[in-house]
Amino acid sequence: MPVEILTYAALGERLAISAGAARSLAKRLRLPSSISDAGKALVTVDLADIRHTRRPRPRHEAGNVAAMAARVAALQAEIVRIEATAAAHRADFERERERADQLMVRLLQATAETMAARETAARLEGLLRSVGRTGRSIDSESAAARSPGVLAADLVAADRKACR
Repeated sequence: MPVEILTYAALGERLAISAGAARSLAKRLRLPSSISDAGKALVTVDLADIRHTRRPRPRHEAGNVAAMAARVAALQAEIVRIEATAAAHRADFERERERADQLMVRLLQATAETMAARETAARLEGLLRSVGRTGRSIDSESAAARSPGVLAADLVAADRKACR
């Protein structure tokens, strides 16, 4: 057959397909094309070389619809099951989050108590060093002897502060 120059619509009529399908076919086969004076696309084609058969349209049969309805029902049941699982996971997450928050509060309290104990230990160490330097005993009635009482009061105050 001779080579013909056709518009996409004319090519579609010859092949019993739509103009859009003809355009897609021409692009896929890389057929040479040009623009006419009227502004329409023209394609150069040898119809004998094109082996194109239309695909049959899918038929919607009653059995097919019933099978699809059953599949939709199965998928909806699966969605319900997955949502229930997700809700259970969410509850576990919330419970663990509350537990983590409580542990964080305990950790912060323990840190505060530890810092208070370190401060008190540093004060006691400083007191013992100062007593050792002066050569006086803790039992004497000097200013060094009164320091442990003040230190004990500070210790009680720090302990109360840490418990709050």
